[in-house]
Amino acid sequence: MSRIRWSGLTLLFLLAALLAACTPPGTAAPPGPTPLPSPFVATTHVPDPQVVAQAYLHAWQQHDYATMYSLLTAVSQDAISQDDFTAYYKDIAENAALQSVDFHIRSALLAPRSAQVAYTITLHSAVVGKITRDTVMHLSLEKGAWRVQWDEALILPELHGGKRLALDLQVPARGEIFDRNEKVIATQTEAMSIGLMAGQVDPEQEDSLFSLLWRVTGIPPAYLRSAYESPPPGGYVPIGEVSADVADKYYDRLVGFSGIVLRRYTGRWYYGGGVSPHGIGYISALQPDELHTYRSKGYRVDQKIGRMGLERWGEPYLAGKNGGTLYVVDAKGNIVQALGKASTRPADTLYTTIDRDLQLQAQQAMKGFVGAIVVLERDTGRVLALVSSPGFDPNAFEAANFNSPALLQQLNNPAKPMLDRATHGLYPPGSIFKIITMAAALESGRFQENTTYNCGYEFKEIPGLTLYDWTYEHGFHPSGKLNLPEGLMRSCNPYFWHIGLDLYKNYKPNAVAQMARAFGLGSPTGIEIGDEAGQIVDPTNEREAVQQAIGQGTTLVTPLQVADYVAAVGNGGTLYTPQMVAKIVGPDGKVIQQFKPKVRGHLPVSPENLAIIQKGMRMVVANPRGTAYWRFLNFGIPLYGKTGTASTAAGKPHAWFVAYTDARREDKPDIAVAVVVEYGGEGSEVAAPILRRIVEIYFYGKPRALYPWEAQIGVTRTPTPETTATPTPTPKP
Repeated sequence: MSRIRWSGLTLLFLLAALLAACTPPGTAAPPGPTPLPSPFVATTHVPDPQVVAQAYLHAWQQHDYATMYSLLTAVSQDAISQDDFTAYYKDIAENAALQSVDFHIRSALLAPRSAQVAYTITLHSAVVGKITRDTVMHLSLEKGAWRVQWDEALILPELHGGKRLALDLQVPARGEIFDRNEKVIATQTEAMSIGLMAGQVDPEQEDSLFSLLWRVTGIPPAYLRSAYESPPPGGYVPIGEVSADVADKYYDRLVGFSGIVLRRYTGRWYYGGGVSPHGIGYISALQPDELHTYRSKGYRVDQKIGRMGLERWGEPYLAGKNGGTLYVVDAKGNIVQALGKASTRPADTLYTTIDRDLQLQAQQAMKGFVGAIVVLERDTGRVLALVSSPGFDPNAFEAANFNSPALLQQLNNPAKPMLDRATHGLYPPGSIFKIITMAAALESGRFQENTTYNCGYEFKEIPGLTLYDWTYEHGFHPSGKLNLPEGLMRSCNPYFWHIGLDLYKNYKPNAVAQMARAFGLGSPTGIEIGDEAGQIVDPTNEREAVQQAIGQGTTLVTPLQVADYVAAVGNGGTLYTPQMVAKIVGPDGKVIQQFKPKVRGHLPVSPENLAIIQKGMRMVVANPRGTAYWRFLNFGIPLYGKTGTASTAAGKPHAWFVAYTDARREDKPDIAVAVVVEYGGEGSEVAAPILRRIVEIYFYGKPRALYPWEAQIGVTRTPTPETTATPTPTPKP
């Protein structure tokens, strides 16, 4: 606490009292000062004004404008309303890009009914740095308490007389985003939008136009034709956006076709209509309710910010640092003086783990389906592809893009194209969960590789309940006597119901749930862009236990979690944190931060038991009795997989297929893949062919096998994929 400076009269009064106390008894006191009036004497016991000054300045630090206003004198409150007072301080915070306020009280000067507190104030601006000034707070005594006489100089002396602050900002270009091979994903550039007017393309030129647009945009002719033949209201069909160099290369040829619409613009451009748009994200303008927060951070009113994915995560790197000059202006807006100045700092560049070519082909592989694909490096956790379908074009949020209105209209799709199903889609896992149940069975010691079970149509081990295997629903012969890996290979529901019930009754009621949590379920993975935790619940009765054992009931997972634990099974038990950012490089080309694989756990499964699980997964695709054997005939890549068909309340089940590779190639690290198709039917019929295509693209650069429903790659034989009835365990009346 700073020392108080007493007034001259007060010092005389104290001196007189000291002299009187020192006079010997019987000695007449020397002539002293004239006795003080009683009102003055009363003020010698008033509160310390520094306490009120400190409370006022501390409230400013906390943005507690109501408390600040309550400490003003009545005259000050008559001169400015609380709303205007609050607005003034908020205006200062925005225009100074005010991050924080520091103060130091230096001294106080006390008079009978007034006081002055001298202090040093430091404003920390996000743009121009520190601004430090010495100033004075005047206070008045009202009803025995000190109150602040408000003046603009309480903030800075230069603001006295109703002046304000104004910040002239310069914004650097937003940082670029690249894939793992240094191919551009997002950049600030000149681009061109391409579209078609329905009915205006010369029919004789359609094939030539769609072939040319394929070369320009990378969109296959089949999809271009489908979009052109099903135009949105208004008849304008947005085709895509390309960079200026591509536009210049093909411009003369494109303008020769009727019905084509070409428009140049400058702004944020996303390659290929969006490379993993949910994972990379997009940018858009500040909204009214965000202006105060972001202006206080030094953003300009018209600046755009990252909204989701890595654009949001990487905002501190991709935005760079705004520069500018902070001015004092008078009531008319005229510049009085400059308080500070700073140069812009160019943005950093973000390099991702995404494989751009694999990602775009994977997006095409999911066209027409609702669901997700996740591709991870098996031995590191790096994300190679993150697909959520339907997707969206992040160029839609660039207002300068002529295609923007039509693209934004497409976001009204009831399939929710903005939802990232890969990281935030919650699904019952169905039979892909049996990998975890099998791990719990083996680790309990109650089941071994050669433990057999007669897999028939019915399961009647719970009194009053009869459950039926998927073979019954399909009219197939029951699987018969199976050991444990064969139970996984055949996806025998009665075997796994039996395991769930046995562990619940005779071992640990929550043995399967504990194992699921150890496999990373029920909690976020830690990926940079954020994800859902899912749901793993300890069963409270036998019926819940058997449903959990086959991935039904209350169990919910994300495709990312599934790919992550499948990778752990394949790599020997290491659970990695999925990683999307490889490195961040500064404007000078130097690496600011390099991100390495991060271990977040180990599967509590012995190497011997893990090998048994792997054996069962291999049999799923390599044994003629495996549930996905016919989908991987003549497949040259060693694959370990599991089908899943998860029952839903809506009727048709979700189709799953998960797998990891074990090719052990130096040029291509092994991968783990999870595919889910919402209401797609049987996993082996729909999800397995999609996963096969993803593995082919990764190892061979392009698809090799047709989907069962395709006439040629990218062209369906029928409007919807032809799928068989779904093998789901359904209780019978």
